[in-house]
Amino acid sequence: QVQLVESGGGLVQAGDSLRLSCAASGRTVTSYNMAWFRQAPGKEREFVAVISFSGGRTYYGDPVKGRFTISRDSAKNTVDLQMNSLKPEDAAVYYCAAGPGGLRIAVKFRANEYALWGQGTQVTVSS
Repeated sequence: QVQLVESGGGLVQAGDSLRLSCAASGRTVTSYNMAWFRQAPGKEREFVAVISFSGGRTYYGDPVKGRFTISRDSAKNTVDLQMNSLKPEDAAVYYCAAGPGGLRIAVKFRANEYALWGQGTQVTVSS
């Protein structure tokens, strides 16, 4: 079973960029569809981005399309989220999640479809 640890959160100003990283241990990230979710106070956990186990497919939530990029480094066993043009509404705790990957396994977009989670990293965006 994989263990996930997020890092890279912090306080930035609107328009700035930030790069989050999710370090995996125990198993390789190439075994999983790896996703990022976020949760703001009082709101449900929201899908941000996912990269397939093969690395060949990526999907994004509508609020972040064109601004965020998910990527994977198989050598480092990490999954990163590059966030550009940050907005105050991007402020949240960002979580890394791992879901089963495989040719016959569909990529998932809902938080309740992921069983493996990191502890989260806080992103704060000032206006």
